[in-house]
Amino acid sequence: MGPINNLFKLKKKPEANNEAWEENTEDAREQLRVTYYQSGYGDSKKANGDPITFGTGLHELYNSFENLCRKQLNEQKRLKQPYIEEQEKQRTELKKRETASNIYEDQVEALNEKVDSLKFEISDVKLNPENYGVDADKRPKAQFYIGLALLLPITIYLFVFYISASYSAFFKDFETDSLTAAIFDANALSKSIADGWLEAVFVGTIPFVFMGLGYLVHMFQKNKGWQSYMKLASLFLLTFAFDVILAYLIEKKIFLFNALLGQEFTAMDALQSVNFWGIIFAGFVVYIIWGLVFDFVMKEHENVDKIKAFIRNRKEDIKNAVAKKAELISQLEKVKQDITAIKGIISELQSKIDGFVFPVKEYLNYHYQYKKGWYQAINSELQFPIKQLDEIRVKCEEVEKKHLENLNLVDMDFQQLVFAKN
Repeated sequence: MGPINNLFKLKKKPEANNEAWEENTEDAREQLRVTYYQSGYGDSKKANGDPITFGTGLHELYNSFENLCRKQLNEQKRLKQPYIEEQEKQRTELKKRETASNIYEDQVEALNEKVDSLKFEISDVKLNPENYGVDADKRPKAQFYIGLALLLPITIYLFVFYISASYSAFFKDFETDSLTAAIFDANALSKSIADGWLEAVFVGTIPFVFMGLGYLVHMFQKNKGWQSYMKLASLFLLTFAFDVILAYLIEKKIFLFNALLGQEFTAMDALQSVNFWGIIFAGFVVYIIWGLVFDFVMKEHENVDKIKAFIRNRKEDIKNAVAKKAELISQLEKVKQDITAIKGIISELQSKIDGFVFPVKEYLNYHYQYKKGWYQAINSELQFPIKQLDEIRVKCEEVEKKHLENLNLVDMDFQQLVFAKN
């Protein structure tokens, strides 16, 4: 088996003339194949094809090839180069994963700080709304409920007043000259319903007209400027004019109830009547008070709503931050799993690099050349009966199969076998 040494002596690659080195290497390989064929032929001829000797020769071939492969550092380096390159690639991937892991951890920590900050803002905004750009009083709730408690009875008063006053002004037939009876009629709504559904709708909806005017006053006050002030003035004049009409009609009916034959009611009579101004102030002044209280209540409600809106927004931000955090943690766990897997691959590659690479295909090539020479000698050199030759070949087949099975080299579909270093 000496010729195999020549092959590995040629494995030391010169610095120059690569083509000549490759050509010499291929020549040495071809020479070695021929040598193994001749060696198998000669060994078979000497042993008369003995299967046991054949098995011994195969073991010697394998051991000799393996020992020489282990000693050839340059060849091992060449065979291990793919593993070295793959390890460098995996290390690059590891650095990328570790960088991503650090980024995800920083982002998770930032989200934790953000959530803590948002929770603090939710508790602090009620005490210091100005610190967060919220234009609201610190404690508007008590003022809001006080204003609401005042607004409700005033609203009921206006409903009663305008239902009674509008019914008295447009539909009622006076039976007394009492101002109280003229303005406040306990049965005004039921009487208007009895008169007809149109009368009932007219009388019942007039208070909502004034409520709507009051709401518009509140909305116009939000916008500053001369146009808003003009609109406000127009609304107050419109409300005052309607109250004047109601007072005029009621005062006219009271006057005519007591008037002598031929006596007429004029605008001057209305202006000089205390009842006329009493009706106006019973409606318009209370309406002004209602509008101011309504505006105050709405502003206080807006204060509360601003804080609630701020808190809602912060809670939504917390919800989004928690969802983002969960997504980042999921990605972080995946990256950590990748890091663990890559480290395992790097460690496995390192054990291969530190171990021994056995060129399976190359060995099998020499193995089959030796076998071919062995069988060729049986066929041409042994003068035995055909039946005996067949038996020798069958036994040799069994020996070879068992040899390859012991080495785990049966049906090999890869170029190299790696013996990792433990």
